[in-house]
Amino acid sequence: MAAPAPGGPGATASAALDELSRSLTYGALGAGNGSLSGAWYRRNQIHLFGVLLAILGNLVISISLNIQKYWHLQLAHQEHPRPYFKSMLWWAGVILMAVGETGNFAAYGFAPITLIAPLGCMSVTGSAIISVMFLKENLRASDLLGMTLAFAGTYLLVNFAPNITQDISARTVQYYFVGWRFMTYGILEILIFCILLYFHKRKGIKHIVILLTLVALLASLTVISVKAVSGMITFSVTDKMQLTYPIFYIMFIIMIASCVFQVKLLNQATKLYHTATVVPINHTFFTISAVIAGIIFYQEFLGAAFLTIFIYLFGCFLSFLGVVLVTRNREKEHLPQSYIDFGHVPGKQTLDKIQPDSNGLSYGTLPDGSDSTKSPSGEKKEV
Repeated sequence: MAAPAPGGPGATASAALDELSRSLTYGALGAGNGSLSGAWYRRNQIHLFGVLLAILGNLVISISLNIQKYWHLQLAHQEHPRPYFKSMLWWAGVILMAVGETGNFAAYGFAPITLIAPLGCMSVTGSAIISVMFLKENLRASDLLGMTLAFAGTYLLVNFAPNITQDISARTVQYYFVGWRFMTYGILEILIFCILLYFHKRKGIKHIVILLTLVALLASLTVISVKAVSGMITFSVTDKMQLTYPIFYIMFIIMIASCVFQVKLLNQATKLYHTATVVPINHTFFTISAVIAGIIFYQEFLGAAFLTIFIYLFGCFLSFLGVVLVTRNREKEHLPQSYIDFGHVPGKQTLDKIQPDSNGLSYGTLPDGSDSTKSPSGEKKEV
């Protein structure tokens, strides 16, 4: 068989495959695979660095969210609150948020998507721990159980995620980008996105599943482009400059655009539904979407054993369940119980607190549970 002509399309594809085979290596199955042994540590040092960046980034994000929450609680108790953007404390939260997101961004350059994406559960559990310690919120039994499940799931994820080392160069990203797997996946994702967007915009359907599915579809593009951009920057620092290739800027534009529309849709969801409802569903949908994107675009489960995949998926399930338990009913616990305080009038027997009754025609509900009003003639009527 004749060799491809130099400079022709066949030579370009052959060079891409050669580079891909050099940059893509899979950990050999052995005694240390799937257990925290010395051999496992030696094979996964780069991955563990990415995991450390992701966990620290998520914890910093948790701190920033609680700082901003603390400041908004302080504003709620002020008679004449000043704008939040004039507060150094609020800006400290914003800066910490940027630092945490930078850590997450960098983590994708050192570890697979299927390993980094599920670690978002650390942000939720970390936020719950910090709120108990510094905001004096109640620690519930469901919180402890949820944290335990999330940590157990994280252990399984880190231990049984795809044992793959991949150098992300511009040529590698370009090869994946024009491959039939991603082309098929991209067409299906665009079709599903357009159908859901039609029902959301034209039919006015605001169901949380539709909104967060739209967010998840955009998130799959986000994680693909984030890993590509982060990986090419890392490759430029450690090996050869990759920032001169057009594919870098294509991925950068996809990353920014998908993030902007993702945040817009997520804001709509948080306006329509409680945060305690949005957070677990969004975490679950985002993780599933990111894992599928990593499998299809970067082929991260190629050659993995069935048992490894099963335990990995079980770890994802535990992290999902942990996030649900930590966020369950948390928002409702902090809703204020409104009442009207009549104070104490000497010589008069009054009701201290009357709960407003929005379901009846009367203004309040009496302690004995009866609901009554008086007619203009003074006659008592049951409503």
